[in-house]
Amino acid sequence: MSSQYPGRVSEIVQSQIVIGDDEIFDAHVGGKLSVELRAPLDTQRALSIAYTPGVAQVSRAIAADHTLAARYTWAHRLVAVVSDGSAVLGLGDIGPAAALPVMEGKSALFKEFAGLDAIPIVLDTKDPDEIVDTLVRLRPTFGAVNLEDISAPRCFEIERRAIEALDCPVMHDDQHGTAIVVLSALMGASTLLGRDMTALRVVVSGAGAAGVACSKLLLAMGVSDITVLDSRGILHTGRDDMNAVKADLARSCNPRGLTGGMVEALDGADVFLGVSAGVVPEELIATMAPGGIVFALSNPDPEIHPDIAAKHAAVVATGRSDFPNQINNVLAFPGLFRGALDAGARRITQQMMVAAAEAIFSVVSDDLAPERIVPSPLDLRVSEAVAKAVAQAAEASDA
Repeated sequence: MSSQYPGRVSEIVQSQIVIGDDEIFDAHVGGKLSVELRAPLDTQRALSIAYTPGVAQVSRAIAADHTLAARYTWAHRLVAVVSDGSAVLGLGDIGPAAALPVMEGKSALFKEFAGLDAIPIVLDTKDPDEIVDTLVRLRPTFGAVNLEDISAPRCFEIERRAIEALDCPVMHDDQHGTAIVVLSALMGASTLLGRDMTALRVVVSGAGAAGVACSKLLLAMGVSDITVLDSRGILHTGRDDMNAVKADLARSCNPRGLTGGMVEALDGADVFLGVSAGVVPEELIATMAPGGIVFALSNPDPEIHPDIAAKHAAVVATGRSDFPNQINNVLAFPGLFRGALDAGARRITQQMMVAAAEAIFSVVSDDLAPERIVPSPLDLRVSEAVAKAVAQAAEASDA
């Protein structure tokens, strides 16, 4: 197929569905979002109520009591989806303008799966000070912040500082959304296989945003034998070439003191979790313990093809929609934010994240199979279950 758009692929093949260029680009013409009115403005009376002079009464009331903004504006239910375009999907640092279609899509998912309004905000800066200061200045406009596609290690600092500076839920989804769904999937796989999740030997390939967050959440859940690798090999306390985030993780992981690379890490391991752009050869997956679990989540190309991994592992998952067991953040973030906002939470806590993972698992817990350890991203029960569980956890922990 010829292309009038430079640099674009000719088609995307998903299972038996072939999506052509024109269909993709036509669907994005004018963007994917619009603002809809909650009531028509088709009479003079309606106009006078919604805008001047009627709106002045509402503005005066809010000026006298700022808490009324939660009732009379959309801010308290509005999620800001914020990115600097520095780590977009598998595309890397493509800048804010090119990141905007992704942020629009994320906002659309909030609406579709959780009924929450969301606005994409792309910032033409990579400076943590400027990003956090911008969010502080915009705070009256939104009720929660979904940080998205910000490169590591800056993403850790930006999230931490935004949480400290803002009195509303803030989460970097590339970190914690991924970790929540991975935890849920591991619950499903270990239950299916009759394994004690905390006794599993886990190898994490990737020490960026997702790898660090997944490792920390699994550690918090009692999974103690975790080995993490970056592009230079296993994280261990003897290395002097790691940033502060990796050095801290090295002190918490790798209880057997392994050194080297993937060969040493995978030998006898129970779980492989890929959250990097690396490639893992079949012969290394073959060295894992029998009945292993492989989560090859790199997109669009998994670290190992699932059909090849399935020759050696009992359960295989990817991040793609055209293979079984899609580990996708959309299972977590819509319900998580809705639950936090429903409860009026000021923070998203680890207890709320664990509650989200358990809720996702609960949807499939009675119907587990090797090709069904997580529910479909299109299963509308998921967001409802997650929102309810997260709200309860928020209220219980006074988040």
